[in-house]
Amino acid sequence: MSAEIIDLALVRAKRALKIVTGLESGTGPLATTSQYETLKTPFLFWTGASGVRYVHTVYNLFDCPPVEGANYILAKRHSDGRRTVVSIGRAMSETATLNLAAIRLRSAQLGANEVHIHLLAGNELQSERIETDLRGSLVVA
Repeated sequence: MSAEIIDLALVRAKRALKIVTGLESGTGPLATTSQYETLKTPFLFWTGASGVRYVHTVYNLFDCPPVEGANYILAKRHSDGRRTVVSIGRAMSETATLNLAAIRLRSAQLGANEVHIHLLAGNELQSERIETDLRGSLVVA
């Protein structure tokens, strides 16, 4: 008998990616914000300088879970719904709770109230490339 550990956050992110891009139903990308908001988990795509779109799970600052091996974007969500990117980074520690502490500290320093987590980088090199790609396209306030 064998067992496999499944990362449910990764499974949910992949499933949401299929739903949002229309790959699951064959209907094409979602057309409206209201359709996007019907998803149970809040996801947002950020596009890198290369044109690649990266799906991020959106958390408010206090609901963000400890993360390991993830990319993140810290954003300030304004009352009118606009978002301002204040930082782009990677979870560098092997200890997930230390990464969370660093994210919360940086968020507090920069006035961010949202954390956007990208969990689909396969390894550290891919994570570094994603960070560089996003830095090349997003304006950091």
